[in-house]
Amino acid sequence: MSMQKLGTTLRRSRAPIRVVSGFLFLIAALSLACSAQAQGPAAQPNASTTTQNAASPQQNASGNTQPAQQEHLPPEALGPTTNPPPPPPVVEAPPTPAPNAGQPSTGKPSGQAQAGQGRGPAATNEGIYIFYSEAQEVFLHATVIDERNRLVMDLTKPDFTVYENDQPQTIQLFKREDFPVAMGILIDNSGSMREKRDEVNKAALNLVRSSNKDDQVFVVNFSDEPILDQDFTADIHKLQGALEHVEARGGTALYDAVVAACDHLAESKLQRKVLFVVTDGEDDASQESLEEAVHRVQQENGPVIYAIGLLGDEKSRKAKRALETFAQRTGGIAFFPPTLTDVDEISSSVAHDIRSQYTISYKPTTPKSQGGYRSIRVDAHARGYKKLTVRTRSGYYPGQEGTMK
Repeated sequence: MSMQKLGTTLRRSRAPIRVVSGFLFLIAALSLACSAQAQGPAAQPNASTTTQNAASPQQNASGNTQPAQQEHLPPEALGPTTNPPPPPPVVEAPPTPAPNAGQPSTGKPSGQAQAGQGRGPAATNEGIYIFYSEAQEVFLHATVIDERNRLVMDLTKPDFTVYENDQPQTIQLFKREDFPVAMGILIDNSGSMREKRDEVNKAALNLVRSSNKDDQVFVVNFSDEPILDQDFTADIHKLQGALEHVEARGGTALYDAVVAACDHLAESKLQRKVLFVVTDGEDDASQESLEEAVHRVQQENGPVIYAIGLLGDEKSRKAKRALETFAQRTGGIAFFPPTLTDVDEISSSVAHDIRSQYTISYKPTTPKSQGGYRSIRVDAHARGYKKLTVRTRSGYYPGQEGTMK
């Protein structure tokens, strides 16, 4: 207990003692006066003595008399007491400020909302307001083609229906604009790629040249491990220098490179994310399995993967399956050109595909607390088209909330 509270209690305990002492003094004075009148002047006691004796008696719990001057000693000199303490002083709480008095209202009493719960802004100790929201938003980047495999770019919001776990969802955002993209270029740097790198590098640079000026691009060269040779940049010369950094050696750790690049993409604030992968063989050096790698890229709002497989017959089955799986699960395309000269044309097709996508978002009706994989299907129907095919991610694992930038 603090000294301030002790002092307050002590001052409150002296008041009744003084009242009782004064009352006893009056009774004693009246008694002495009556006695003096009855006995005469000889029997009248000394006035000062009477006053002192009448005012001083105070009894403690044991019945002993304590002199009145002890009332002025410090609290520690009084010793313990068995008398019940007086009730604590009533302290009035300060008035609650109005919601608009110096800070924005959250619509809830102070102290109820915590980080990650409820809605509305919460202030930090530095006075910075952070907005917390329970609702997640899933973003889809969809490419639509007609029955002749031609891109369809004149659809409207009512033409689309989104399903999650076969349940229709309400579309929140719908746009068809050339939003900036965060893109990772992953090039196989194993020994078998040495003679193919010139054509591949040329195609990768053409892809960048066809990009939005605000795109953020990085380059990963991988063999038995992924190497980040150029971080996010829009400088074509820096990207060219990174692509020309060829040290063809070792095996092919494709899955590890995809996972590492996906993690690096998460550092970008851009919402649209793409991986462009070129390899000529099957994975033989990764610590991650194909299933683990696919799980990682299918996290909420993960990247779209476009892949080019320069594969020979003897190593096509496993490698082709891996590239097709990455592309199909994320809404991209896997290409397997018969000749190396086709790679440049493919990169132009990929650039056009990226620039021609619809951006769709929805807030899933499935509770976020319910984990597990969530399947996605998007249908499109419009007048003038017999059959429309929508290519987008096939599903996701719930995780981070999406934010459109």
